[in-house]
Amino acid sequence: MSNQSLTNTELANDIAKRAAKAARSIATLSTNDKNKVLQRMADAIRAHAEAILLANAEDLRAGEAKGLDAAMMDRLALDNDRIEDMASAIEEIIALPDPVGESYLLEERPNGMRVDKMRIPLGVICMIYEARPNVTADAGALCFKSGNAVILRCGREAIGTSKVIAEAMHSAIEASGLPKDVVTVVPTPDRDLMAELLKQSDHIDLVIPRGGEGLIHYVSDNSKIPVIQHYKGVCHLYVDKDADLDKALQLLLNGKTQRTGVCNALEGLLVHADVADTFLPMAAKALADKQVKIHACNNSIAHFNDAETIADDAFGVEYLALELAVRTVRDYDHAVEHLDQFSSGHTDVICTENETTARRFIADIDSAVTMWNTSSRFSDGGQLGLGAEIGISTSKLHAYGPMGLQSLTTEKFVVTGTGQIRE
Repeated sequence: MSNQSLTNTELANDIAKRAAKAARSIATLSTNDKNKVLQRMADAIRAHAEAILLANAEDLRAGEAKGLDAAMMDRLALDNDRIEDMASAIEEIIALPDPVGESYLLEERPNGMRVDKMRIPLGVICMIYEARPNVTADAGALCFKSGNAVILRCGREAIGTSKVIAEAMHSAIEASGLPKDVVTVVPTPDRDLMAELLKQSDHIDLVIPRGGEGLIHYVSDNSKIPVIQHYKGVCHLYVDKDADLDKALQLLLNGKTQRTGVCNALEGLLVHADVADTFLPMAAKALADKQVKIHACNNSIAHFNDAETIADDAFGVEYLALELAVRTVRDYDHAVEHLDQFSSGHTDVICTENETTARRFIADIDSAVTMWNTSSRFSDGGQLGLGAEIGISTSKLHAYGPMGLQSLTTEKFVVTGTGQIRE
């Protein structure tokens, strides 16, 4: 029976079953064998670059006709450098330690029984994402290295590009004698089909949505399968009274303007009142040069030309554009109070030369990534040494922050005895 003749319920079940069967075929592959396949994947992506760019050009034309905003178009667009980045990210994953099979002694019991914990794959991961074709390669490679099969449900904005990337990866997988269902791209972005996939709890072990807040809420509300959540990235830079202001300015510009349409870009600037009169004019000039639109509190707005006043309860917006919310805070505690209310729990940065204050900030701020004197743009799996990331979790079960290989495994107990029985 062809896919075209299946109902959405039947197709979702078929996709999930095939992925679960494929997962069993790779769960116990050696690290060396997995790395050989991954290298073939990287080589295949490079070899298919022209076809990937042609498909991407079609997706970009459709996106422009649909009126996608600049942030979405930036995420969708590929060029030769970004394709090389995808291939290089797979090679970085090859170089990473394989968590599968790692074990450690938990305890030796008084009766001589040995209790170990061992890392094993989760099984089948379902990725649901919008205009991010690179996720196809990143998620496919990360799941493969961690011994999982992956189902990739791409949004209609990038589905053409994603299919061609997946075809390149399939050529590498099948050349290695493995089933291509270890990496599956759902053939249609139909939402009813996605809804059926979210019911396949017998075969799918984890759902990871990446996209807008509406998508995350829809998946979380409708899934019968555990979901890793990341609603939005409202990241902040707090410039402390003991900050090196030149350093703070560089962190601000890099975090806000280096790439705006990503979840680790800065959306909020907090400045201690003791340095506001010095730092805010510096920031105003530099941000104006970058054409950043400013939403400033009443205590900050005088330092900016053409800024809009922002109410005290209106912070916490994810702009994903050349826009920034600015607030002068009375002191450190006021900064923490603001972050408790308006941070999304993604990434928050302090700029200070006072180590005591920095350590206090790291302890006080309950975000997935807290940073001291470094750019929020480093809040990324690849930049933090995980290789390509499969997502960023702002919920605490079972992962928190950028998710790499280890986050795609779980632990089981391994108990070894010599014939012990329980009395």
